[in-house]
Amino acid sequence: MENKDKFIWTTKVSDKGQIVIPKEARDVFNIKQGDTLILFGDKSKGIAIAKYDDYLKFAHAIFNAKGDDSCD
Repeated sequence: MENKDKFIWTTKVSDKGQIVIPKEARDVFNIKQGDTLILFGDKSKGIAIAKYDDYLKFAHAIFNAKGDDSCD
């Protein structure tokens, strides 16, 4: 299934616990050889995968954001 911003791909887990991210997914999310990925897990919701560098930029933006001082 594929539309403009939602996708579904399948992959299998190897006997070593490894998965292959399908080429189409790597292309969509610009995942390249050598990229570090971060996995988020929630027992009731599942696993999410993000590029570590993108997540780190996001985290820095949150910590560097100028917020409302009324929460201090």
